[in-house]
Amino acid sequence: MTSPFQTLLDQRQSVRAFTSDPVPRSDLERICRAARKAPSGANLQPGKFHVLTGQELTGLTAALQTALTNNEAPVAEYSYFPTPMPADLKARQRSAGFALYQALGIEKRDVAGRRTQFARNYAFFDAPVGIVVTIDRRMGSGCFMDLGMSLMTLLLAAEDLGYGATGIGALANYAHIVHRQLDMPESELVVCGIAIGKKDEAAPVNQFRTERDALEVFTSFRGFSSNDEG
Repeated sequence: MTSPFQTLLDQRQSVRAFTSDPVPRSDLERICRAARKAPSGANLQPGKFHVLTGQELTGLTAALQTALTNNEAPVAEYSYFPTPMPADLKARQRSAGFALYQALGIEKRDVAGRRTQFARNYAFFDAPVGIVVTIDRRMGSGCFMDLGMSLMTLLLAAEDLGYGATGIGALANYAHIVHRQLDMPESELVVCGIAIGKKDEAAPVNQFRTERDALEVFTSFRGFSSNDEG
């Protein structure tokens, strides 16, 4: 029998198309409080959530879209991917991208179509709520691990309340615009964005799912007897 938690994990996905239904602030508060329940080394509780909707969200997305239209160069806040990207990981990245664009009906050589779809990151995929996630620049690298656990808890809490969500790592590419638009202190490093709202069940992009490695690919078990198997 599948547990409720396993069901929650299995049904969670990156949602990239939303309905226009608003998300009550009370639900967002529950989601953010749940995220703070994640483990935290020395109880430092790294990370802040700037939750935006309405004019605050449209103002930010408009500023980001203007930067794209003007071909403003990205300013990376931190290195998200390995440099250079190893061949095996590059193949995995390309496979996921190809499957996503295939679900959207965007051909492999349709460069303009791919750019248009990527630009939707900066519109928070038209979700009714966008969250800007930041971390204090004084935190050590290990604190990103704690923030990651907090973000996963947030995503599961959103799923548990019936909302779809997706992380937007690309937001960090225009952190200077986020800082200016939200009048944030320079001490906060923009880590990512999160789009939250009701999932558009009919949208083709939401039919797309990435595959995960089989257990034996990323796990080793040592010291167990054969009686422990299965």
